Amino acid sequence: MSSIASSALAESRGEPLSLAEQAFLQLQDRLIFLDIAPGAPLNEARLSQELHVGRTPLREALKRLESDHLVVTYPRRGTFATPVDITALSEISQVRQVLEPLAARLAAEQRGGRHRLQLQELGEELAALDAGSPDRGDVLRWDVRVHREIYAAAGNSHLQSTLERYSHLATRIWCVVADRIPQLQEHIDVHSSLLRTVLEGDADGASATMSAHVQEFETQIRRVL
Repeated sequence: MSSIASSALAESRGEPLSLAEQAFLQLQDRLIFLDIAPGAPLNEARLSQELHVGRTPLREALKRLESDHLVVTYPRRGTFATPVDITALSEISQVRQVLEPLAARLAAEQRGGRHRLQLQELGEELAALDAGSPDRGDVLRWDVRVHREIYAAAGNSHLQSTLERYSHLATRIWCVVADRIPQLQEHIDVHSSLLRTVLEGDADGASATMSAHVQEFETQIRRVL
């Protein structure tokens, strides 16, 4: 099972995460949302202090991040955040167009399964968010939260880990162009619809909604490139 899937499983069981998993998850989000700039060096000593972990769990976390193409390590030079490869958008989208609707369908067939409560809570939080004026950063993080929970609800750890990896690469591309996308409210509406169809057990609806969502994601990015 992937580090992502194993971490999610531990959290769902109320089990404490290892130091390496904690470091992995914190660095993963910083890299995904470009809080660590593409190409920036990752200083192990500084990160060890910031994350309150030793060098050994930190290096384990960095190794996992490298396998997910979020960092790259060069001999005698160190570890760096990977560049955002916008030219990979088509290849990333091709994979997501096939697998994302499948994950939504599987999640809906189980009506969320053991993740049903989390999905319901996400839907309620989204409804409250819809009434306000979320900034772009909030919308980006909501996108990742909803997708992660649906991947988990699909009940297939291999599918989950694959989609997590491609979703994170896509999110990094989105972060580069997000300030040029004029309307993000539709994104919140789609997520609300997606969660609703999954919870209602509407497998066809969930699959179709997810397919259209992934396609629109690519279309919006290409409009501003």
